[in-house]
Amino acid sequence: MRKKTFLKGAAILGIAGLMVQVMGAIFRIPLANIIGDEGMGYYQTAYPIYIFLLVFSTNGAPAAISKMVSERIAVGKHAEAHTVFRISFLVMLILGVVSSAIVFFGAKPIVTMLGNPHAYYAMAAIAPALLFVPIMAVFRGYFQGMQEMAPTAFSQLVEQAIRVGIGLILAVLLVEKGIEYAAGGACFGTSIGPIAGTLILIIVYLRKSNKIKKQMLAENVVTKESSKSIFKRLVYLTVPITIGVSILPIMNIADVGIVMNRMQSIGFSYEASNALYGQLTGMAGPIINIPQALALSIALSMVPAVAAAQSTKDKSFLKDNVRLGFRTAMMLGVPCAFGLMSLSEPIMLLLYPMQAESAASAAPSLFYLSIGIVFLAIAQTMAGILQGLDKASAAVYSLLAGLVVKIILTYLLTGIPQLNVQGAAIGSSVAYGVVGILNLWAVKRVCETEFDWKLTVIKPILCGILMSVCVLISYSLLIGILGNTLATALSICVGAGVYGISLIFSKSILPNEIKALPKGEMLYRLLHKIHLI
Repeated sequence: MRKKTFLKGAAILGIAGLMVQVMGAIFRIPLANIIGDEGMGYYQTAYPIYIFLLVFSTNGAPAAISKMVSERIAVGKHAEAHTVFRISFLVMLILGVVSSAIVFFGAKPIVTMLGNPHAYYAMAAIAPALLFVPIMAVFRGYFQGMQEMAPTAFSQLVEQAIRVGIGLILAVLLVEKGIEYAAGGACFGTSIGPIAGTLILIIVYLRKSNKIKKQMLAENVVTKESSKSIFKRLVYLTVPITIGVSILPIMNIADVGIVMNRMQSIGFSYEASNALYGQLTGMAGPIINIPQALALSIALSMVPAVAAAQSTKDKSFLKDNVRLGFRTAMMLGVPCAFGLMSLSEPIMLLLYPMQAESAASAAPSLFYLSIGIVFLAIAQTMAGILQGLDKASAAVYSLLAGLVVKIILTYLLTGIPQLNVQGAAIGSSVAYGVVGILNLWAVKRVCETEFDWKLTVIKPILCGILMSVCVLISYSLLIGILGNTLATALSICVGAGVYGISLIFSKSILPNEIKALPKGEMLYRLLHKIHLI
């Protein structure tokens, strides 16, 4: 198999992930305006539980499957790679049935335990999704193992489009019956999307089936691993990989278990606690999902690329991918973090104009969450490298350390009335820092790789500072003339342009890296023509 860096796959998944998050924002913004922070509190009590279970099926299992598939394809074992697919399908089908039943029949005791019993309909409504999501995971992992990211990207877009459309329609239809019913309707849209995504992946698989069969028949490999051995390997890899890529969902689960109960214990009413919790997790939190999705696309693309390099014992190519992964995480994480910190309140007011008071109240939480974005990007990228190197346990230990920090800080800081939910946001950012630093240290130790700190860290940060200054100046000049909406939108465009140009002028991104992107040759020629390279 010819050498492939992770960049093209990461770009495809990153673009799809960005579009998915934009559609998610299109969903959440009107949803928050329809059902308010009270309804978002119900919605967000159920949704993190779903996301935690979903990550196992969409990120953890596909990463494990893609690793096992890529390792075999790299040495010509196509039939064995397909056996991985078949065994994974059976395992994940069983998982889907069990997880769906647990959430549906256990919805009432789960939401009662979490201190938000009115979230029952939202919790029950997400259960059907868990039947189809694991099946999608198998197909996605198989295609990603072949370093074909387009099927995953396309299925994600279809799944999200269906989810957004049906979820909003049901929320509007049910809002007159009650906020808790509207939140349940919004969640039920989440259960319809995976059905469409699964159908797309089945169609893609059937279209590729003849090519897969020819590859299996043409191989000359004699020794084959048993199905039992493959199953054991799959289970061994899936659990630590799932935990390693579940940084954001696990931190959100900690908030579900602590914030509502803690705030009520210091004197906040149930209604006030639920509203503030909705501001944190339903209004500020989803904005972090956009950079998180970009970082996750790097991590998922790193797994098969690193695993293939390790299988062929190409240490030089492995180290090149590791260095590039770290730099890419920094180049993506810095502008997202600095930009959101610079415009936290204007962005909240832009997105939630019908809930202006709640949006302004949620802005400090967004600011504190944004601080941790760079570390979150590093943590996820390094976790992907560790998983590809069979060192997923190191990422698990890092996450456990971060989780301990998160729980302690969230409990202590949320208990300060002046901070309330902002304490949870601060706890999350500090925890991301702990996980990111530990994962980076583990990768450096395992790969024995030296990093160019000036190129990788200092230059992107300086570009980010310049971008922030230009953004703040732009917004301050435009706000009095154009109003918040246009001033914020134009300032974001200014920031993106300044950051991109400064990266090129400072040589933070290299010509060969631009060429490695989808349509990279065309982009390189354009930049060269206008004298930016």
